[in-house]
Formats: sequence, structure tokens, C-alpha cells
Amino acid sequence: MDLYLGIDIGSTTTKIALMDTEGLMGSRVQPTGVHCGDTVETALKDLLRETGLQREDIRKTVATGYGRRLIPFADEVISEITANVRGTSWSCTDLETPVRTILNIGGQDSKVISVDSFGVTENFAMNDKCAAGTGRFLETVARILEINMTDLGPLSMEAEIPLKINATCAVFAESEIISLIARKKAPSEIAAGAHYAIARRLSRMARRVGVTEPVAFDGGPALNKGLVKAIEDELALDIHVPAWPQITTAIGAALLARDAHMVAAA
Repeated sequence: MDLYLGIDIGSTTTKIALMDTEGLMGSRVQPTGVHCGDTVETALKDLLRETGLQREDIRKTVATGYGRRLIPFADEVISEITANVRGTSWSCTDLETPVRTILNIGGQDSKVISVDSFGVTENFAMNDKCAAGTGRFLETVARILEINMTDLGPLSMEAEIPLKINATCAVFAESEIISLIARKKAPSEIAAGAHYAIARRLSRMARRVGVTEPVAFDGGPALNKGLVKAIEDELALDIHVPAWPQITTAIGAALLARDAHMVAAA
């Protein structure tokens, strides 16, 4: 069996994906921690044990993400943009036409990427260094509201009117949310307000890049249905969430490993 490994080392979580020539064989997501090399080794051992696959069958490994150069056994490193476009395009082949705009929110950054009908990157933009439009901001909101991250989406869907959060900086937004709690505002409306604050920032960035449908949304926060609804409302269009939004970039790295191996073997 020929296997291909994609590794995406994010600031918050590390994702790995194993693929063969037919499709995805398995994946793992776990906190990156301090020593990302050890994290990858542990994740890979766990994945191989769960799937019964063999490490010696891995023909090529491609790493991406901020810690991509810290994996000694990676055969190649690539940019997150390249891996994300490849993985998201592959994950959205159930759509009638190819994805043309990708919205990606990670632990500490957010991106908007426009691609042509062949899946080639045309333009992209990333957020500034503030965490206000990222997964880290959602973690902060959940912590202040004293709920789990996975409860943030369902809670926000209960809101009748999302509260307006005006601060554009994560630090000031945290103070604003604490103030809303002190004023006895409903947690559901605060959660919804936080989602719309992120959605407005992402939508402004998307309009600078240019929005062409179909639009896909990936990254861990894409699992949050409240955030998905907020982005759809701000962009006034439907967005598509792939089946495995948290690992699309790792899938892209594995696909590029497979492509490179097959080209070299031809």
C-alpha cells in the first residue's frame, strides 16, 4: 500500500492526514503544545495504531503550518495557502462547480483566498496581528461566558438580537464583553454578537479580495454553526463547509505529497 502523510502544525492544534491513492485513510487533531515535533510523532503513532496502517508504507510526507520546518522526517515543506487551496478544493468536489473563494479561520489568523476555476490561487489576504477575527478570540469568549467552545455555536443560535460588539481589538473586545455580562445581557446575545464581530472583519477582508461563488469556509471555527450563519448574513450568500473543515490543510499537504510522488515515479 502507498500512503501519503500531510502535517499541518498550527499555533493551537496540529492536524495530520493519511491518504492513499483513493482518498482519506485517517486523521488526527490534537493540541500543538510546546514541542510540536513530539506532538506529530505521538499523533502519527496513535493514527497508525487506530487504522492498522504501517509507517513504512508512507511514501512521502509534506508539512505545512507555522512549525513546518521543525519536522525532521518531512520530505518537503509548503505554504499554508498552497495546502489549504488544494485540500479545500478536493474536499468540495461534491459542489456543482469548483470553489472560487475560501474563507479560513485558524487559531491565530484568518485568511481569504480567491482561486480560479482550475484551483489556482489568484489573490489572498490575511488578518492583521490582532486575534479579534480568529479562533483564539472565540476561545476567549467561551472562557468569559464559562462554557465549552463546542457550546458557543448552539448558544448563539438562541439569540433573538445579537449584541453589537464595537471593539476591533481582541483585548478591548474582551473588556466590552465583560461589561455586557456585568449589565446582565443574555449570554446567547453576547455569543452571537462575538460571531457577528468576527464575521464583519472577515467579510471586509473578503470584499477586498473579491468574492466569487461558490464560497467555502474551513478551519476549526467552521464547525461553529452560529459563526457560519453570521458570515452568511454578512456576505449575504450561502457558504459551504467541507466534511472535515478542521483538517483540509493537512489533507492538502497529503494530496501534494501524493502528486509529487506520482510525478517522480512516472
